[in-house]
Amino acid sequence: MKIFGKLGWRSLAGFAIGVSMVTIFGQGVLASLNATVFNTSAQSLTAGTLKLDLANNGNGFNSSISNLVPGDVVNRYVTLTNTGTLDGIGLTLKTAQTGTSSLINDGIAPATTKALRLTVTSCSVAWNAAAGTCGGTSNIELAQTVIGSLTSPVALVNGALASSSSKYLQMKIDLPDQNETTINNVLPANTVQGGAVNLTYTFDLAQRVATGTNS
Repeated sequence: MKIFGKLGWRSLAGFAIGVSMVTIFGQGVLASLNATVFNTSAQSLTAGTLKLDLANNGNGFNSSISNLVPGDVVNRYVTLTNTGTLDGIGLTLKTAQTGTSSLINDGIAPATTKALRLTVTSCSVAWNAAAGTCGGTSNIELAQTVIGSLTSPVALVNGALASSSSKYLQMKIDLPDQNETTINNVLPANTVQGGAVNLTYTFDLAQRVATGTNS
């Protein structure tokens, strides 16, 4: 008896060929080639640091100033050092002050009182604090400024401070010349006499400009 006719054998042969092709392609995917590579020595990456140290030179900010009279000038000396690994730029200074208003801001008419002024001068080497002299090159970093106007950061003239470098500063405080008359043991209105101010100096240093490097 014939189970498959001529057409039946052809259909069966076609089916067998199709199954074989699927099997071949399937095996090709499963047996695909791959290659992997990686660096055998790990690349090291580190982030830099930006740190600013404030130290007194001589009395510095630790020493109070008392019994000022108009015309007095008092110098204090401090050293700023970039102790981080990154170069810094854009050094600024601001002050916070509390106390007698006539010593913080100039009087507004008709008051003619003149408040405390700050001048900042740098030296290329450490100041001789006892003599008040610079043995190197000096530069004005901040011209004479009323302390009350320094509540926002003000850029110093030479604001760059490289890693491991120091900036040697003279902080000059003066009470300008002015006239007051005390009558019958009564101080005048808006007087600068007998006042007191507490000052905090804040220095801020920014990181160097970010760069792109090829090597």
